[in-house]
Amino acid sequence: MIALAHAVPVLADGTTGDVDSIRIAFNQEAMAILRIAIASILFGIALDTRVEDFRRAARRPGTVAIGVAAQFLVLPAITFVLTLALDVRGSVALGMILVACCPPGNVSNIVTHLARGDVALSVSMTAVGNLLAIILMPINFALWGSLHPTGGPMMRAIALDPVDMLIEVGLVIGLPFLVGVALADRFPQVSARASKVIAPAGFLLLGGLITIALANNLSLFLGYIGIVFLAVLLHDALALGLGYGIATVTRLPGRSRRAMTFEVGVRNAGLGLLLVFSYFAGLGGMALVAAWWGIWDIIVALAVAAWWRRRPTRDEPRPDAVLHT
Repeated sequence: MIALAHAVPVLADGTTGDVDSIRIAFNQEAMAILRIAIASILFGIALDTRVEDFRRAARRPGTVAIGVAAQFLVLPAITFVLTLALDVRGSVALGMILVACCPPGNVSNIVTHLARGDVALSVSMTAVGNLLAIILMPINFALWGSLHPTGGPMMRAIALDPVDMLIEVGLVIGLPFLVGVALADRFPQVSARASKVIAPAGFLLLGGLITIALANNLSLFLGYIGIVFLAVLLHDALALGLGYGIATVTRLPGRSRRAMTFEVGVRNAGLGLLLVFSYFAGLGGMALVAAWWGIWDIIVALAVAAWWRRRPTRDEPRPDAVLHT
């Protein structure tokens, strides 16, 4: 039995100095738990995904293509610009870029349902987004991270190999996702019941791990939260605003607009946190951004969903009639 309180060692450097020089170390037990948590979340998403979800996405290629472009092209690009505008430290910039490159999680499906949005579109986009992220996430991060004036030198110093990250992402999200989809197609009833347990258990495990990490490094967190709080607040608002804005400009119906907002705005920051510890030795700014984003993003998404739930749209639950080519 692993004692989680000892699985997340405290910071050795204390709370003084440059955020770029901070390292938060996870031992092997903690890293194994983190991988299990992320894989469980993706496996749970896949168990609740059907081949029909991909067929449904194929019937709405224009809408899905807009969402994919917003997530994997526009969001990383405007995140890069935001890091320059805020003039954040290199490690904070890399953390923001990494989170922007992460795929959506099924939290987006949950909040879309709470907001009375187009759940079918949300599920379809989550399925497509996680599948594409296996390839696009490492490429995106390597591109934008290396171009950053302060983050780029840190990446080159670490000598990050995009192929290594591709393998890690493939094993942590690709393999569980593909296996889960295959099982869901073969055993739909059992998979549907299992998904209601496995994904929430993964979120609880991830949440517990992040909570313990923050508790064990509370002085560090309080000492540097001012550096990342504003960056995460603006970044999260930008991501949600991008989803809503692009859905509005392309004249999606109200329910689809809500789904698009969450699909673009809600990111799987837990995966980003895993990569921070796997390839960046717990680099301070990156770890703080990913950990705080994972908490703040859910709080804001639930608040927006609750606000929208009291304001139901007049749209009929029909496929988008504007973008279907």
